[in-house]
Amino acid sequence: MTKNLHLEHPEDQILTGDASVLEWFTALSQVSVKMDGSPAIVWGTNPENGKFFVGTKSVFNKVKIKIAYTADDVVTYYGHNDEVCDILLACLDFLPRTSGIFQGDFIGFGGESAYKPNTIIYDFGENVQAQLIVAPHTVYTGDTIKGATASPLLDILESTDDVLFVQPTVDSLPTNESQTLNEIYENYSNATFLTDKQAKEVKPIINSFIRENKALTQDTLTLILGDEFLASLYLEIISLKDAMMENIIVYDGPTAFADGEPIVAEGFVRSNKYGTLKLIDRYQFSRINFNNRKFA
Repeated sequence: MTKNLHLEHPEDQILTGDASVLEWFTALSQVSVKMDGSPAIVWGTNPENGKFFVGTKSVFNKVKIKIAYTADDVVTYYGHNDEVCDILLACLDFLPRTSGIFQGDFIGFGGESAYKPNTIIYDFGENVQAQLIVAPHTVYTGDTIKGATASPLLDILESTDDVLFVQPTVDSLPTNESQTLNEIYENYSNATFLTDKQAKEVKPIINSFIRENKALTQDTLTLILGDEFLASLYLEIISLKDAMMENIIVYDGPTAFADGEPIVAEGFVRSNKYGTLKLIDRYQFSRINFNNRKFA
């Protein structure tokens, strides 16, 4: 369980020498589909006052906290963005009252069969009869919203007449990471790792290469990271991640399309005792998302 933190890519975890990511690849895990909805919705009952609320991730702000209990609150906090305001007003009306706190991605309003909430098109095959479509993925626990800890949502939320909760079933085929991991450990033992500050500085550089569709080659990464063994390690973890993603099968979800082509999913969230990380083909999807920040 963690605070409400941004999910990392496994290859980025290794930059500071965090060896737990290597164990993460082989540990018994829970895998879920990373839905490409927007915006992120947070809802539930505030344990401090017993009131039902809705909001975006702004409910976790350190200074200007935006927790909406009423329609007036929604307009006050989110009225500067008409689309987000309309979505949250509908969420306030239709989301089931729950004792817990949840986070999910907004897919769309009912009445259609296909939706493009962000960059991926989701086709349900028939018109959705519910008022709202939401893809829940995280549950929060704690005595306060500010101090709540986040965990991947393992339970299936029951849809209602008003809300369709989308949580596709995921199956992971067995893979053989032993040989690849042996090579990775060899490079790990020789690598010079970055400090937290250095890693924070190089991530935007790596992201800029992906955003501009420039290849992250061994030579390029060596220049960026300052160490050839760390560069090799980074690329090997990407290869291991890609192989793992190829062995994931998705059931019970809408058909997904990217750039007009059918895809399995935008990516996946994989959780085990070593942490929760995201599995994404960064060149295919992160680049698109970098250049399409709908509610940024």
